[in-house]
Amino acid sequence: MTNPIETRLAALGLTLPDAPAPLAAYVPFVRTGDLLHVSGQVSSDADGLILGQLGKDLDVEAGQKAAARCALSLLAQVKAACDGDLSRLVRVVKLNAFVNSTADFTDQPAVVNGASNLLGEVLGEAGKHARSAVGVAQLPFGVAVEIDGIFQLS
Repeated sequence: MTNPIETRLAALGLTLPDAPAPLAAYVPFVRTGDLLHVSGQVSSDADGLILGQLGKDLDVEAGQKAAARCALSLLAQVKAACDGDLSRLVRVVKLNAFVNSTADFTDQPAVVNGASNLLGEVLGEAGKHARSAVGVAQLPFGVAVEIDGIFQLS
C-alpha cells in the first residue's frame, strides 16, 4: 500500500534513489530514541556526482538542483532506516548544509533552499525544519553540495 509521502513524490514526478552506500568509514544513519541522524548526502543524480563550485562552475539554480538531489538521498536513507515504510517519518528536525563555494559567493542560503523547498513540497508542515547553510572551500570528491539531517520517526 502506498503511503502519503510516496504518493506526493509520485505526484511531483520524483523518485527516490536507492539509499546511497557510504563513501568512506561511517554508517549512513544512526537512530537514537525517536531521532534519526542521517550522514551527509552528497549531490548526485542518475549520471553520477554533481561536481563544481558555486560562484565559479555553477550558478544558484544549478546549486538548488544539486541540493534537491541531496534531499532525495536523505529521504532514501530515512526510508531505508524505516525498513521501507516512509509513513514512520514524523518530521524533518534539522538540516546542516555545506555548499562548495568561491570566496566571494554569499548565496548559500538560496542554494540550500533547493533542499528545503523540496522537503516542504513533499512533506508539507512536517518538512519545515531548522537549518544551517555554510559555504566551504571544497567538499569531498569536488561535489557541489553535501547535506546531513536529523529526522523524527514514530
